Amino acid sequence: MSASTVIPWLDRLYDHAVAWPGRDGRISVAEAVARWWTAPCGLGEPLSAYLDSWKLSTDALRRMCRVLDLSPHGGRRQVIARITALLGDCERLGSLLDDAPDGTLGMLDDFAWDGPVRSVNGNRFITPGTPEKWALDHGLLFRTQWDLAEMPREVALALRGPDYRGPFTPYPPDLATAEADADAVEHAMCLAAPHVLDRATALLENVDKTPLPLLKNGGVGVREIKRLARETGCAEDETRLLLEVCAVARLIAISEEAGGLTPAGRYDAWRLEEAPMRLRVLLAAWWRMERSSLRLVDGRHPAALGDDPAGETIARIRWALFAALAEIPEGRAFATLPELVQRVHWRAPLLDRELLDGCAAAVLEEARLLGLVACDALTGLGRALAPLAAAAGDESRECAPEVEHDPALAKATTHAMASARRTALFGADLTAVVTGPPSVELAALLDRAADRESQGSASVWRFGPASVRRALDGGETADTLIADLSEAGTLPQPLTYLIRDVARRHGEVTVSSVGCIVQGSDPTLLAEIAAHRKLAKLGLRLLAPTVLAGAAPAAVTLAALREAGYAPVPVDDTGEITIRREPPGGRLILLPGGRVAELEHPGPRWSPRRTRASTPGGCWSAAARWRPRPSPARHGPSSGAWRPGSRRPSSRCWASSWTARYAR
Repeated sequence: MSASTVIPWLDRLYDHAVAWPGRDGRISVAEAVARWWTAPCGLGEPLSAYLDSWKLSTDALRRMCRVLDLSPHGGRRQVIARITALLGDCERLGSLLDDAPDGTLGMLDDFAWDGPVRSVNGNRFITPGTPEKWALDHGLLFRTQWDLAEMPREVALALRGPDYRGPFTPYPPDLATAEADADAVEHAMCLAAPHVLDRATALLENVDKTPLPLLKNGGVGVREIKRLARETGCAEDETRLLLEVCAVARLIAISEEAGGLTPAGRYDAWRLEEAPMRLRVLLAAWWRMERSSLRLVDGRHPAALGDDPAGETIARIRWALFAALAEIPEGRAFATLPELVQRVHWRAPLLDRELLDGCAAAVLEEARLLGLVACDALTGLGRALAPLAAAAGDESRECAPEVEHDPALAKATTHAMASARRTALFGADLTAVVTGPPSVELAALLDRAADRESQGSASVWRFGPASVRRALDGGETADTLIADLSEAGTLPQPLTYLIRDVARRHGEVTVSSVGCIVQGSDPTLLAEIAAHRKLAKLGLRLLAPTVLAGAAPAAVTLAALREAGYAPVPVDDTGEITIRREPPGGRLILLPGGRVAELEHPGPRWSPRRTRASTPGGCWSAAARWRPRPSPARHGPSSGAWRPGSRRPSSRCWASSWTARYAR
């Protein structure tokens, strides 16, 4: 390699304060380079780092000198200098290897060219006569762990020979390109950008309704990913990607109270922003995300939002890929992925090559879903994002204002979202067709009142009684729904009739949940209980003159009624009640799930009296409509259930999940 080829690159390194010449003519590099490039050209640590370590005593150094036929006399530094001079000299090291056991040279060549760290069999390093034991005694290898060994830098260079020169490729490798239809690239971007914003909004709304549970070891499981994909109409890969992007954008966060992922504080402000700004927030989050959502590890996707040991390196691979793609002229696309990876490796040689090979295809697929890459070329969005690597920051940042408010990216997102359709074609067959990417607002409106049947260049929704009922359940009325849909297009008469017919029948029957049922034979008494101010917290309401429904559980209702001066008794699932004569020091213990606490008391056993109300047609028959059929497993002949009697109290409390039993 001629000096005229090398000097311009040395000047460039000097201008960036990466490397500079010393007074002795040697080139020094910045410490950060050594931290990032731990094994330059496959070379390990200097020999002095092993010999001068606290792990190697002076006596051990003197023994190594005797093995190498060197003088062991002098101080520690003198001994280290003698060993380094011998092992770093090609001729002297060659003479030393003439007496090595068979197989030593091949093993050392593997370390010299494919090292510096390799897995080994630790037992062979303590077995006399083996090549590993011989290399260890002569200072050619150093075992850092039982099954790992390293070769010092000077030894590897000596084995490579005096003619070895480090690889230097001043010119990038060839990257074949193919013609890319600019209109097709632009059209794909305008389809993908509104779609990704629409699906991200649907995902966040779904998480807002149902918190997303996490696995015990962290992350979101495959089952929840499938459920989200099914309920939001996304593909599983798209769901996985958007979930992680929204988490990095701080639109969702872990809520200990909800027991999973819920919308974060930023979500409320985000959904009020204009569509281009919302899209930029998502793109900025993906740009700094320290994981690849679609990368396969051991043939499968890891848990979404789980820890990725690659971390920041994946973000750097993403930036390097876009930098290489940005060098391709507009109207052209890369021809093969291996050539693109080779160009990226040339641009960023410190990146892990194996990780780069495994991530490149996944990163490009994520970029395609986000509208940044189409037809193997950068779109307008991708070209606006590519120069912003320095402003991306890391994943720990809540936002990246330099990216989200970048003028070029703002212009590109506005253009990408401008083609979103805000109108639909409503047909007499109860369908709505959007010829193009629907806007987020239009898609949300149609998703509320209709079922999406297809999406792509044209999206189709179909209205039906169930979908219209879903919109009415969400708070819409027939008039407001017709008015909102009319703003998107002209409604045919069958659709208007459908909405009004479903609205007319909506709410004919209501369903509500209760914590327990309170019954009494005296309607006046139950009316008094329902109107009692101290019992308002129970949420009691009259279902019939002799039946009250309460929102509180049975145990809370029992305690509150007794505190207010009433005398209720519990009823089990079979309708049997117990009047208990309370012995001195006795207590009534109610436990969930039908469990009973047995309390031991001194003195004679107390026998409770058991009665059941039997007046036909009274409140007992009203409660029977609320009571489930008794389970033979719990109330069969062997279960010890009380047999009914003939007495009925003034009021009683019933709950299907509670049973009570009085112990002696």
